[in-house]
Amino acid sequence: MGIHTQVNGYGSDDVVLLAHGSGGTMSHELVEKRLLAQISNAALDRLDDSAVLNSATRIAFTTDSYVVSPILFPGGDIGRLAVCGTVNDLAMVGAEPVCLSLALIIEEGLPFHTLDVVMQSVHKACVEAKVRVVTGDTKVVNRGKADGLFITTSGIGFVQEGLDISGRRAKTGDKVILSGSIAEHGVAIMSAREGLSFSTTVISDCAPLNGLVCAMLAQSTDAVHTMRDPTRGGLATTLNEIASQSRVGIVIDESAIPVRQEVRAACEMLGLDPLYVANEGKLVAVVAEEQAEDMIEAMRRHPLGNDATIVGEIISEKSGRVMMRTRMGPTRLVQMLAGELLPRIC
Repeated sequence: MGIHTQVNGYGSDDVVLLAHGSGGTMSHELVEKRLLAQISNAALDRLDDSAVLNSATRIAFTTDSYVVSPILFPGGDIGRLAVCGTVNDLAMVGAEPVCLSLALIIEEGLPFHTLDVVMQSVHKACVEAKVRVVTGDTKVVNRGKADGLFITTSGIGFVQEGLDISGRRAKTGDKVILSGSIAEHGVAIMSAREGLSFSTTVISDCAPLNGLVCAMLAQSTDAVHTMRDPTRGGLATTLNEIASQSRVGIVIDESAIPVRQEVRAACEMLGLDPLYVANEGKLVAVVAEEQAEDMIEAMRRHPLGNDATIVGEIISEKSGRVMMRTRMGPTRLVQMLAGELLPRIC
């Protein structure tokens, strides 16, 4: 008679155990049956300590860690979030994302079903973004040490010669373009975490933006001076970062910033300002004034840029500050987020 243990109501065959992180047979089974089964490719299947990549071009490199609660949320999960977040960080400097690393820290007791869903999302997001996971790592930690699952991803992308997109390149007269409506990701996470329901479900905007960036650069590589994806801290914090880096002022129009009605209503109920709520599928671009309208048209031809619009401009006054023309008429200071508005959302 075999021994069958229970872990939080699950059979031991249904959840991740500490033994899965031992480096032995169970570790290999976890990697082969749960991870490689979803994201297999020639480079990753070698299972070497490092992936060997051939390149003679400029390389962009980024890394990030993802801790989100809940792990699964409307419109995505931590797996999709990790892939899209890293792809987007590369895309914001104009890089063409090529490959990723994927490191998992798994808490003992995580249901295999949850892990399977996450890895399927990793696969789908990689296909969507046209990238591969080429190396990675897995660790299993004691119960209560990882909140289910943490993911760290690093990414490599290629940057064409002569392209220089940076938070330091915003210039007086440039226009500030927003690719679409804001605050959807943060509201989706908060709604799922707190068990809130609205008449219309708010879905995370989590998406890879490299296709949209490609369309923008096809329109003009010279026009785009700065790009950022307004994640933690939202649009307000991102604009403050750009103003500080470029030593310029930024003026935005409140009435020009798109916020879906259901998101606005949720923010009002929760006491949140949409300007400070995280996004995971939107970008801010600072573009040369004379080419801004053409850039808007190019963005709107892409599915992720349908609602692209000019929301502000770069000014020489108020260096390092962001000002907003309110709907009521007066202009007010938009400061960087001082504390933690929504913990554990990306």
